[in-house]
Amino acid sequence: MTPRRADIAAMLLDRVGDEHPGLRTREQTWTWNEVVGESAARAALATTLRDQTFSGAPFHIGVLLPNVADFVFWLGGAALAGAAVVGLNPTRGAADLAADIRHADCALIVTDGAGAQRLSTLDHGLPPTRILRIDDPGYRAALRSHRAGPARAEGVGPGTLLLLLFTSGTTGTSKAVKCSQGRLAAIAYAATDKYGHHRDDVDYCCMPLFHGNAIMALWAPALANGATVCLTPTFSASQFLPDVRAFGATFFTYVGKALAYLMATPERSDDAVNSLTRGFGTEASPDDQREFRRRFGAELFEGYGSSEGGAVAVPDPSAPPTALGRPAHPGVVIVDPQTLQRCPPAVLDDRGRVLNADEAVGEIVDQRGAANFEGYYKNEIADAERVRNGWYWSGDLGYLDGDGFLYFAGRRGDWMRVDGENLSALTVERVLRRHRAVIATAVYGVPDPRSGDQVMAAVEVADPQNFDVGEFAAFLVDQQDLGRKSFPRLLRVSARLPATGSNKVLKRDLQAQRWHTDEPVYHWAGRGRPRYSLLSDQDRAALDAEFGTYGRQHHARLG
Repeated sequence: MTPRRADIAAMLLDRVGDEHPGLRTREQTWTWNEVVGESAARAALATTLRDQTFSGAPFHIGVLLPNVADFVFWLGGAALAGAAVVGLNPTRGAADLAADIRHADCALIVTDGAGAQRLSTLDHGLPPTRILRIDDPGYRAALRSHRAGPARAEGVGPGTLLLLLFTSGTTGTSKAVKCSQGRLAAIAYAATDKYGHHRDDVDYCCMPLFHGNAIMALWAPALANGATVCLTPTFSASQFLPDVRAFGATFFTYVGKALAYLMATPERSDDAVNSLTRGFGTEASPDDQREFRRRFGAELFEGYGSSEGGAVAVPDPSAPPTALGRPAHPGVVIVDPQTLQRCPPAVLDDRGRVLNADEAVGEIVDQRGAANFEGYYKNEIADAERVRNGWYWSGDLGYLDGDGFLYFAGRRGDWMRVDGENLSALTVERVLRRHRAVIATAVYGVPDPRSGDQVMAAVEVADPQNFDVGEFAAFLVDQQDLGRKSFPRLLRVSARLPATGSNKVLKRDLQAQRWHTDEPVYHWAGRGRPRYSLLSDQDRAALDAEFGTYGRQHHARLG
């Protein structure tokens, strides 16, 4: 067995001479030995370019690519060279993408023809000589001239910065998370222990490599065990099962809406005829998890974590379906941010609803985790927000039940104050996802003209024009675990909800737009059973005007 290493460069060099398949695409296969060779060539090329053109600048390499082999080779090349890969999200808007490049001090960008064309229109500050196109013959020639025996650069070790991963920015401004070689190596071994990664795994990588999920939960564990990484350029629900069968995949990861899209594909009688044994991901509803296990015959590990910090929960087979498991150690606690006191256990009714949410729901805090948080790049304010009192504050809400199981209760901004009561957007989302027409959903608070918040929901459906809003209202009434105050007052129906490149719904965009959108928005203003009516332009204006009527002009839509 290969000994456990303290950094990614050492883990990669352990693969020298390893003829086990290390990387596969739909067109080609590379052994691990070949992966190391390709990585070494890129390390040498990057080092030459640094010495010639940007000596003294941070050794930060932006990668603007889909999931192609070169992305993996540059991860390895950066590890050997002592450089840091900056994962650039191609779904970002022009101004945001340019700002990401400047903020991360990218001295070099690796991209393809399409990416280079887009970069040529952005004010990112780099000359054309610092843009490498992987589909340019000159790039291939440069790599051939830099073939050398694989070795790590002087000084490379556990503390060497390897990744700058931009957060999704679903609820706020995106930040660049720092991840060293040592932290990523530790994550790889921890994932191996928790989820049973092994040499014979065939890992299907359909989540984007610019995101922490694909690197931390799939690529790094595969490297640690010498398993096979199989790439698909982007996630495709319709191509998922054909890819799994073609690659013989045993493991995959998912984020956000991906599992919901997969479960929206037509079911076939032979879905379970596949090689999958397990998958790992976040933010899938309990119903989608259950349906996946039934349809595809594989286990799912629904986790909680972030690019910033380590896991706070460990799986427990006896945990309720909506629980994350148990706290990873005694230092994982639920804290009231105002008093800094631990919250009491949640009292649950027979449907799993929290009866004492005001007391029991607090922020998930890791009292030991501050040492594992390596910070955000050039963002001391955000660093200070994460680490207070020597504790790591996750920014997420949760609660513990009387049996000690840990539950995720949503992002800090996912709680709404309705009629004097705190409501969880996450709880409502899980209910709405049960509706047969709903592919994905987002629930969020928007200001009420009189006081507090009102619940607004956005649902993604295949055919918005024929969505039966009356049947949807009847569905809400039938859900025994949905309190009446949680019924959406406003319902937006969309063919495609805005999302990040990692399939997380951009809730902050929806929240900012409120009912001002070209998509259909339905409103329920009465009491009793919900009866939704489609908002006209005049209705939207009248709703805006109500804020002035009740003296809440400062909550009215700006602009």
